[in-house]
Amino acid sequence: MGSYKFFVATLILFSFCLFSNALEIAHDGRALKIDGERRLIISGAIHYPRSTPEMWPSLMKKAKEGGLNAIETYVFWNAHEPLYRQYDFEANLDLIKFLQTIQKEGLYAILRIGPYVCAEWNYGGIPVWLKSIPNMAFRTKNDAFMNQMKNFTTLIVDKVKDKKLFANQGGPIIIAQIENEYGNVIGKYGGDGKSYINWCANFAESLDIGVPWIMCQEDDAPSPMMNTCNGYYCDQFKPNNNNVPKIWTENWTGWYKGWGDKNPHRTAEDVAFAVARFYQYGGTVQNYYMYHGGTNFGRVSGGPYISTTYDYDAPLNEYGEPNQPKYGHLKELHSHLMSMEKILTHGDVTNKDYGRMMSHTIYNYNGQRVCFFGNANEHDDIAINFEGKNYTVPAWSVSILPDCKTEVYNTARVNTQTSVLVRKLPDEAQEKLHFNLEWKWRIEKFEHLTGTHSSHLTYANQLLDQKLVTNDTSDYLWYMTSFEIDEDDPICCEDVNLQIQNSGHILHAYVNGKHIGTKYAQGGDYKLFFERAAKIKKGTNHIALLSVTVGLQNYGDHYDNTHNGIGGPVKLIAPNSREKELTNNKWGYKVGLNGWERKLFEDNNGKSRNWHHNVPLNKKFVWYKTTFKTPSGEEPVVLDLWGMGKGTAWVNGHDIGRYWPSYLTGNNGCSSSCDYRGAYYSSKCTTGCGQSSQRWYHVPRSYLNKEENNLVLFEELGGNPSNVGVHTVTVGKAIGHAYEGKSLNLACNVGRVISDIKFASYGDPRNVNGTLRKGSCHSPKSLSMVKHTCIGKESCSIDVSEQTFGPSGCRSSVKRKRLAVEAVC
Repeated sequence: MGSYKFFVATLILFSFCLFSNALEIAHDGRALKIDGERRLIISGAIHYPRSTPEMWPSLMKKAKEGGLNAIETYVFWNAHEPLYRQYDFEANLDLIKFLQTIQKEGLYAILRIGPYVCAEWNYGGIPVWLKSIPNMAFRTKNDAFMNQMKNFTTLIVDKVKDKKLFANQGGPIIIAQIENEYGNVIGKYGGDGKSYINWCANFAESLDIGVPWIMCQEDDAPSPMMNTCNGYYCDQFKPNNNNVPKIWTENWTGWYKGWGDKNPHRTAEDVAFAVARFYQYGGTVQNYYMYHGGTNFGRVSGGPYISTTYDYDAPLNEYGEPNQPKYGHLKELHSHLMSMEKILTHGDVTNKDYGRMMSHTIYNYNGQRVCFFGNANEHDDIAINFEGKNYTVPAWSVSILPDCKTEVYNTARVNTQTSVLVRKLPDEAQEKLHFNLEWKWRIEKFEHLTGTHSSHLTYANQLLDQKLVTNDTSDYLWYMTSFEIDEDDPICCEDVNLQIQNSGHILHAYVNGKHIGTKYAQGGDYKLFFERAAKIKKGTNHIALLSVTVGLQNYGDHYDNTHNGIGGPVKLIAPNSREKELTNNKWGYKVGLNGWERKLFEDNNGKSRNWHHNVPLNKKFVWYKTTFKTPSGEEPVVLDLWGMGKGTAWVNGHDIGRYWPSYLTGNNGCSSSCDYRGAYYSSKCTTGCGQSSQRWYHVPRSYLNKEENNLVLFEELGGNPSNVGVHTVTVGKAIGHAYEGKSLNLACNVGRVISDIKFASYGDPRNVNGTLRKGSCHSPKSLSMVKHTCIGKESCSIDVSEQTFGPSGCRSSVKRKRLAVEAVC
């Protein structure tokens, strides 16, 4: 015990010393250099606003345990400066605390200031108020934009410098980024685009931060900016400068999800293949996007139509727990890569092409050698003879031989459990506390549908862009107008159709106080044509249109010019085809809804007499509230909002985000199995066809009170709150595979033990349509041995060998025996 304590104390001292002294950060064409030493950097993206400060230490710890030595994040301008010169760096926007948490864990940091981020983030991270500045044009040679960008970027750099967080000050930040993926759109801005990117480079250098700057996806990045690669595969990427190392800023570990989208999955085998190929071909800095995706709390998701979950199928799931097998399979790869760091960053390199997409790469340094055998053939396993010994490399895989003799890792051979997550009621004996909740309700009041309370409106003789009127403070904007009808009017005295061209995402229409229809955009166009029958009368008529956005455009050239809301024309059409044009009427505008103004979502959300029992179902524009008990333990907590339509959820006043469980996915395009072989794309290996695109919503435990919690829902389209429940997420079963010579590690969530072993086979087990089966050979001791080792334990480790299980009866044709286990937690 004494020696263990000494070891821990030494480790803590080492981590402290790592960042207590200034570090010199430089680079050559081979690698990033830290205090003169070439280093391998294995980084992962974790965005501080998509998690909570209480989650950050655990996320950093798990990232480090997973083999990372750096954490990357964007900086989100519109979150920090939502209104002009009004800044927010509190709670999960505390960038400094986030960077200090990275530092405390002994990790490096990559700070991508941008400040344009894309990131499926609302408006690409740029504040909407910029658009109201005269002569403004985003991301081009434009004085108005560059002045505002300069102000914010300087503010961030000064804050970071003040806390001494750049590496040359003893801090963790070893790389910074200016702009973001500009090379994807630069051609659309002509000469002004090139001038802008040169200005960005000069401005960044003038900030004198003491660490290198990068520009991702920018092939013509001006020196000394380092250009980098983003994508699923970057092994063939070459920097535009021989003195710049090969850097992969975004290795997309999966994909984001939109409302109506199926669940995207990228296999552990394919991600590992891409990483191993990158380091095989000279890469030395790689960052996973995302390593932990997290949650789009509040209104931060962009798109439009990006969902509240930002899980991204990342190695750490939305709740911050290991996504197995991806987390464990990559952890093993990282361990092998870091063990070869000196050779990979200094060794002489030789390559050989065998044909059929098969190659080997040898690194040789001071008599030590490292070999990569890479097979990019997506169909065939390929056998090669290397220095008199035969090796077989599976299709679409890379084998690593740290001594050029013995394979220690192959990207296609996963030795990590697959964790099957389940959502469950925290305690069936207390079902009423978590599922059969007692609800109250109140209506959202619309006091202005017939022209009353006009003193609270602003007016214009035109249809205005919704985001500019709201200044991005709300998803909701009322467009209201009135018009007179007399007997001489061409459309007098007849039923008419109200026809609207809308570039908002959802439209609710009222004529003379009566709701005549609701429509939302579908199919990826995010624009809609609305036409509904309406009754008009002699005298004064009133039209009230509620336009709703679901995240603002975050990507594309000139994306800031995308119009939101009702663009027109707006007209009334009579059966005789006569029309009344309303587009240039005097329009009144009201931002937001009354319930938001009254803050009905806060703990003290109004007098109890204003909330009613006898809850209505499937009614639009209703506020619901209830209470629930905090589930015991530490397992992640989620809301099951099945049965609700669309709206927003709050727990104890914390905005959990938009919900839209009624938006179902398409019925086609899913499969029960996924072939890791071949290039990945976002629609490959999807699941969840015909289901809710998001049913479950993360509630961080730091949002919960010790005992009772308030839950408030604003329902826009109509739903049934009686189906809403509070669940916890845990590992329901662990399905493990490991090859001979390896160990199979099985684990449940902390506090839960392995209760049963449903299947175990050492030999040649098969997976038939997702079900484990015995293969052509099998050790009869398999099940009893695994049960004896694992049942009753939170975790267990089993050596996969005949010494453990005895003879399997496998013939020589079975080249690699393995163990397959299904354990119940």
